[in-house]
Amino acid sequence: MPFISSSIVRSTIATARTRLPLSNTRSTVKLSGIGLPFALFSSSSSSKMPSDNFPVNKSDDEWHAVLSPEQFRVLRQKGTERPGSSALDKKNDDGVYHCAGCDAPLYTSKTKFASGCGWPAFYDTVPGAVIRHEDKSMFMTRTEIVCAKCGGHLGHVFKGEGFPNPVDERHCVNGISLNFKKE
Repeated sequence: MPFISSSIVRSTIATARTRLPLSNTRSTVKLSGIGLPFALFSSSSSSKMPSDNFPVNKSDDEWHAVLSPEQFRVLRQKGTERPGSSALDKKNDDGVYHCAGCDAPLYTSKTKFASGCGWPAFYDTVPGAVIRHEDKSMFMTRTEIVCAKCGGHLGHVFKGEGFPNPVDERHCVNGISLNFKKE
């Protein structure tokens, strides 16, 4: 593999950020051949969830049996779905958003808001439903959110963006990690 300087990588990532809202993605930059093809919505094998620290504990084979390949990639391998790809982003019905992995209630429609980011956005969770972790991937520090019951990767929390909600916080959640149930 030819040598590619870190400044070229930083410049390419900075250019990509102006085209896509990468602040919400958990992606890895893959360098192959001569070019710099990006796997913008992939996951890193080193970022797998530890499955033994949560009440719902399943092997990868068991998760594969109950999740679609894309749900597995997002929930179990900390992937990110494409922005704008989830119908839940625009959903406005009253109800509860559950974890697609373990069916734990995570968010209610009362805390959902239109952020324009391309992913469902909430400003608060069902009490005790979500755990926050520091995430230092993608050359930045963010706050990752996971399901407290199964450890499934949900997305990230962003603070201080000026959204008109009581806590000025945005839980940017992968729609594929959620199932919606009407009240």
